[in-house]
Amino acid sequence: MDILEMLKEKGAVLEGHFLLSSGLHSKTYIQMAKILQWPEDVSFLGERLARLFLGKNIDVVLSPAIGGITIGYETARYIKKRAIFAERRDGKMGLFRNFEIKAGECVLIVEDVFTTGGTVNEMVEIVEECGGNVVGIGVLVDRSKEKRDDVSSLVKIDIEVWKGEECPLCKESIPIIKPGSR
Repeated sequence: MDILEMLKEKGAVLEGHFLLSSGLHSKTYIQMAKILQWPEDVSFLGERLARLFLGKNIDVVLSPAIGGITIGYETARYIKKRAIFAERRDGKMGLFRNFEIKAGECVLIVEDVFTTGGTVNEMVEIVEECGGNVVGIGVLVDRSKEKRDDVSSLVKIDIEVWKGEECPLCKESIPIIKPGSR
């Protein structure tokens, strides 16, 4: 099954004029919550993501709240490992709820959408501060502009973005929507 087509069918690929959490503008936005509301789709995607890391030594799957929780859980379920999540409190991502990564544990980081790498970098920092080892970064959709060798995705999509002053949609006075999660 083509994952991008699946996302489109479930309404996860939105068209319009969007203000992204990075401050950039785009005519396309990926709203993963539209597909992550369907348990059978999350299970399918989690299995497909887990398959990218078969053969890797993984002790725990770490994902960011909120968007990454369900896909992290399903990925961990498929590989039969523990699933934990990090949360943002007072602007900083961290482990709470007595979650822990023990020194030496091998950690797979799972995220729904990879854009600038900001959240993933925070997750890597958490793992390293705990003394764990990042063995992989799995994302459902990679919409980043740069190629990162440490990121594996089910879908790579090129979405055009602009700075506000360069945005052709602003120049056409198309109303802007801020759909981001931060």
